[in-house]
Amino acid sequence: MTTVAYQGEHGSNSAAATDELFPAAAQLPCTGFEQALDAVTLGTADVAVIPVDNSAAGRVADVHHLLPESGLFVTGEHFHAIHFDLMGVPGATLDDVRIVRSHVHALGQCRKLLREGGWRTRVSDDTAGAAREVAELGDPRHAALAPPGAARHHGLQVLRAGVEDDPDNTTRFVVLSRDRSVPPATGEPTMTSLFFAVRNIPSALYKALGGFASSAVNLTKIESYQMGAGLNPSCFYVEIEGHPDQPHVALALQELRFFSSEVRLLGVYPAHPHRFRTGSTGLSRAMIATRQ
Repeated sequence: MTTVAYQGEHGSNSAAATDELFPAAAQLPCTGFEQALDAVTLGTADVAVIPVDNSAAGRVADVHHLLPESGLFVTGEHFHAIHFDLMGVPGATLDDVRIVRSHVHALGQCRKLLREGGWRTRVSDDTAGAAREVAELGDPRHAALAPPGAARHHGLQVLRAGVEDDPDNTTRFVVLSRDRSVPPATGEPTMTSLFFAVRNIPSALYKALGGFASSAVNLTKIESYQMGAGLNPSCFYVEIEGHPDQPHVALALQELRFFSSEVRLLGVYPAHPHRFRTGSTGLSRAMIATRQ
């Protein structure tokens, strides 16, 4: 049986995404992202399901820094619709609530409700953990913002359902594995994740990225960060549309390597169907044409 590690507790959004991706798998909840990645590295788990971006809150802190150093390979992506309920102990009412607990991202995604209620907030390690804390306290003055499954898991009462600010709130998860094999190019829409560090020369980033433009490769994400102390050149995490074996992508990567001190392939995986939704900004017209 496949074992899947994720950050959070049973009833969290990560647990729900894991259920959608691996419905028959054993779940291994972890206290942090690093622990979830380590579980895969050490063989305690087969894969990890990790959130990387949210449509309302932006990137998930620390993840893009951890991915290149984990030694793991991105083998898939999944878009999970995010819904939050306000929940309290059985018998509680909205008038009883004084403090709302949740993960910092969830609090930021439910600002309208919090302003309306005028409640104080307490930051928890994760959303399902906030629900557990409320259940353990047994105090009607404390409520939690958590996914619907957390109320069922911890025996809480939903005080108000669907309280997220954005009804289209979505988090993108990636699946990470020890298997670093690159799947063959099949012509189906594919995403590639990369890490690179630019050479310490003028206009290095401009020149490194120039190959993507001249080869018509769509760059869907770029994140910069520093590695180590001092004034070292920046490192970048990028995602592109296409497979490394496609000629135009191979040309772009060749130019990237010429102007970089290090280039590391972090994953090659099928583009998720969510990217093809009407009105989605996910995929370029060329990639959609390839699918058609």
